[in-house]
Amino acid sequence: MTTLTLYYTPGTCAQAVRIALEEAGAEYQLVRVDFAAGQQRTPEYLAVNPKGRVPALVTPHGTLTETSALLAYIAQCFTAAQLAPADAHGFARMQEFHSYLATTVHVAHAHRPRASRWADEPEAIAAIQRKVPQNMTECFDLIERHYFAGADQGPWVMGGQYTVADGYLFTIGTWLEGDGVDIARFPKVCAHAQRMRERPAVQRALT
Repeated sequence: MTTLTLYYTPGTCAQAVRIALEEAGAEYQLVRVDFAAGQQRTPEYLAVNPKGRVPALVTPHGTLTETSALLAYIAQCFTAAQLAPADAHGFARMQEFHSYLATTVHVAHAHRPRASRWADEPEAIAAIQRKVPQNMTECFDLIERHYFAGADQGPWVMGGQYTVADGYLFTIGTWLEGDGVDIARFPKVCAHAQRMRERPAVQRALT
C-alpha cells in the first residue's frame, strides 16, 4: 500500500492510531502538529483537517479523521494482522467500544483541559473541572466491570483476540493520572496497560 501519513500530537488519541499502524506493519510517515504553537488552526493544517484536531490520516483515497474511523480503516486494510474481529457481530462490538471511548470517556476527560468549550464563567469552568475525576472513575469502572468481566473475557478488550480497540483503551488510560484518577483502582485495566507496554509495536509507537 502507498505510504500513509499520520498527523498527530503527543498525548492525544492519535497515539492509538500510531499503535495500530505499528501493529499492522504499515508503511507510514508522521507529521507532528504543534498544538502549543497553534499549528492546528493554521490554514495549512485546516486544509488537511477542517476540524483543527488530530488525528488525521492521509490515505491513497483521501484524508480520514476521527480515531474510531481510522482504527477501523487500518484493521480492514491490513487484514493479515487480524486487528479486528472478522465476523459482523464482533466488529460491531468493537465499534461499540470505540464509540463509548469517543463519545463518553474522551468527552469526560476533555472537561478538564478544555472546559472553556462548555462554559465561559471562571466559576462554571472550575465546577466542570471538579467533576472530571468522578466522571472518569465512573467510565473506567464500567470498562472494568463490563468489558473485562467473566472467565470468557480478557486478556484483551475483545476477549482472546488483540484488536485496535486495545491501543485505544491504553491511550485513553494514560490520561487518568492527569485527571486525578489512580489506574490501580481498576486491576484489570491496569493489567491490560502493563500487557500493552510489553508489546514491541506499542514500544515503537511510544518512542
